[in-house]
Amino acid sequence: MRFDVLTIFPQMIEAAFSEGVVARAIQAGSLALRIHDLRDHAEGRHRRVDDEPFGGGAGMVLKPEPIFQAVEAIRAEDPDLPTRVVLLSPQGERFDQRVAERYAASAERLVLICGRYEGVDERVREHLADEELSVGDFVLSGGEIAAMLVVDAVARLVPGTLGSPESAERESFTGDIFDHPSYTRPAEWRGMKVPEVLLSGHHAEIERWRRARAAEKTMKTRSGPWEAARSEPKER
Repeated sequence: MRFDVLTIFPQMIEAAFSEGVVARAIQAGSLALRIHDLRDHAEGRHRRVDDEPFGGGAGMVLKPEPIFQAVEAIRAEDPDLPTRVVLLSPQGERFDQRVAERYAASAERLVLICGRYEGVDERVREHLADEELSVGDFVLSGGEIAAMLVVDAVARLVPGTLGSPESAERESFTGDIFDHPSYTRPAEWRGMKVPEVLLSGHHAEIERWRRARAAEKTMKTRSGPWEAARSEPKER
């Protein structure tokens, strides 16, 4: 799995993945992360990457030339590698675990374009990006934080990133349900006790308890995914 992130603040991305499981996976060669400064592909003496919007209005817009040229340079490095270009913006498709799973299973090079200011020139959206992706119905200062979320969520699903493959399989949102509650030592602290079933050593009972608590948590916090899962037709 290879990620290429286009940004005007490369150090933000570098700092986010300098430590942790994704950093270790990069060091081990399980995945690759390359960060591209859009200014390296900008034209002119001042390497401008933004300009005022035609028709007037507040703010600045990212210019198309550096974005197109950066993507073209990335493709040229390995033209046979399947590539998906994703524009990160509040108007895109909602990013969730299913999208992360699709990306992780695709074996594609994922190019993430980080928007900034008042957005990017519409020609990037219309003629360059394969998809437009949003991490939620809110506005960020730029697409860098969104790119970090996408890289982290997808990277966790790439074999070799997590210590145990079971960790990704059992996490929240896998199967439309939250993860179960977890406890560790000590068994009692300040009068707060770990549920007895978890100390019993009875694995079948523990599994039933975990499924029940996960369902309760999902229903209490976010009933939509759980109700949708329950309403799906069952095979006979």
